Amino acid sequence: MNINTMLLTLPAYQLAQLVRTGQVTSAELVSAAIARIKKRNPKLNAVISLREEAALKEARQLKDTGQPFLGVPILLKGLGQALAGEPDTNGNKLFKDHKAETTSNFVRALQEAGFIIVGQTNFPEFGFKNRSDDQLYGPVHNPWAKKYTPGGSSGGSAAALADGWVPIAAGNDGGGSIRIPAAWTGLIGLKPTRGRVPTGPDSWRSWQGASINFALTRTVKDTAMLLDQLQTVQPAAVFQTPKYEPGFANALNTPLPKITIGYTTKSPLGTPVSPEAKAAVLSAVDFLRERGFRVQKMYDPVDGAKLMRSYYLMNGAETAAMFQNVQAGMKRPLTKNDMELYTWALWQMGKNVSAADYSRTLALWDQTAYQHVQMHEFFPLFLTPTNAQPAPRVDYQDRPEYVEQMKHMDELTPGEQRQLIYDQCLPATIQSPFTEQANMTGEPAISLPTGMSKQGTPMGIQFIANKGREDLLLQVARLFEEQRQFKLLNPVPHLD
Repeated sequence: MNINTMLLTLPAYQLAQLVRTGQVTSAELVSAAIARIKKRNPKLNAVISLREEAALKEARQLKDTGQPFLGVPILLKGLGQALAGEPDTNGNKLFKDHKAETTSNFVRALQEAGFIIVGQTNFPEFGFKNRSDDQLYGPVHNPWAKKYTPGGSSGGSAAALADGWVPIAAGNDGGGSIRIPAAWTGLIGLKPTRGRVPTGPDSWRSWQGASINFALTRTVKDTAMLLDQLQTVQPAAVFQTPKYEPGFANALNTPLPKITIGYTTKSPLGTPVSPEAKAAVLSAVDFLRERGFRVQKMYDPVDGAKLMRSYYLMNGAETAAMFQNVQAGMKRPLTKNDMELYTWALWQMGKNVSAADYSRTLALWDQTAYQHVQMHEFFPLFLTPTNAQPAPRVDYQDRPEYVEQMKHMDELTPGEQRQLIYDQCLPATIQSPFTEQANMTGEPAISLPTGMSKQGTPMGIQFIANKGREDLLLQVARLFEEQRQFKLLNPVPHLD
């Protein structure tokens, strides 16, 4: 039976109930999702691989054991979410034919929740950018306006979900990679507390805990139910967070307490913030005050620029460790021709990061987390823009002078290398300077689609809570959702 693909824009939990009651089959949903992907992907380039036969087989063999997302199709991000036998390329030419040998614990948990994995979404090489334009697969386009990017690094997942291909799409967030594209495509994007969801068995401390897997959604209830299903305490995990025993879906039944909320529209880097980003936050401030919340301007004592430099230092060091392993496995030296130029430059910088510098970086993250814990005593929630600027164009180009300097990265001193990476990244970081701090501190943060830019692409606001307090994030999200403050459409119609 053919079903209307608009059904795929329903919440995932509702689709599971339709499957459970026999009103639709999982195979019908999977077929509809695959058909829509095949039809729309040439316009957006959001999906890089499909597993049509395997997904349909799994859908037909599905057994109801009470899974909350029984038979619902889902897309994995093509990076950091390994499924045995499926592509595992990192968006890099060295790995273009590589297949995953094992399934990650996170992906296994999605399968145990009842999801049927239909394919993988596009992303930038190694997830290093806030836009998805890698050279192996090509750029992803924003369904709201094709000439703009949906963001990154979970840009393919955001574009696919925003255009109604699946009811939920997995992503991961190492510096805003769920929240940034969620904001620019009109979706809900939660980054959970560090240690909240499954890690391993191959990677236990991705980017020293800065990167965490979760998903982009259309409804707050889907977000809460998924978090309930995924929350875990793993004895082998490096980072652990106690389970929220009342359940996050149950927390939605309790209104947000009348807490004091801190807000700012000031970039932590002191860089410009667009009128649209400020307006979205100030509108949210008015909305909250009208409902009896005390909302005050917030001053964050953290040195944002110093913290951002520490983030790039970590990135470089982790990249150096990665390529050391790759070279050993390939038994040959790697060159700049084996990767995109920025990746090569970051690797060269990372080779010169000392153990002492790396230790100081992690100590700075810990101290920042402590400062934010103290701030949360006064402000249980922080409110900021998600992104400072509207979505950039797909054909956005790096500055030519930095490109030329990066070609000679191995000729620079360690100090010059670090400065060049910072300078090269700054134009993109200016677009989204608000998201990285929560990755370094381990705090949970959520982006909500409450604003629109003049160019016709969505803008988001971000709430940050103390570690372990996703319940507050979900309650404030539910308040905005119930009061019709979201701007997202189901699905976005612009490219029909």
